[in-house]
Amino acid sequence: MSDRAWGDDIKDIGDKIAALTVSKAVELGDYLEEVHKIKPAAGGGGGGPMIQQQAPAPEKAAEPTEFRVVLEGFDPAKKINVIKVCREITGLGLKEAKDLVEGAPKAVKEGLSKEDAAKIEKQLTDGGAKASVKPM
Repeated sequence: MSDRAWGDDIKDIGDKIAALTVSKAVELGDYLEEVHKIKPAAGGGGGGPMIQQQAPAPEKAAEPTEFRVVLEGFDPAKKINVIKVCREITGLGLKEAKDLVEGAPKAVKEGLSKEDAAKIEKQLTDGGAKASVKPM
């Protein structure tokens, strides 16, 4: 038994709920849902209805603020040009840029604003690559 001191109003409500018949518990659940927008939880087993407050509608997910540009592939006839563009964008050496291009799909640059990512994507596409912008 708990040593906690319950208020008389809480004891009264609790005792009344515990004494409800199944049909009255269902009626109480319907009343709470319709009038107070409180939906009864499934289950129960304590002799009375288990009640849970309905969660508010989830907020719209925050728009991503950081993006990455992914090299998806390239036109084989323009491979050298794509390597040049990747070197300009990343500052990589010739071998590293070649490995990046040949290892597609790979991220070329990350942590960009949407505008900067779109510019880099355009540079790559203009140079003969297939690229896309993806959120981080």
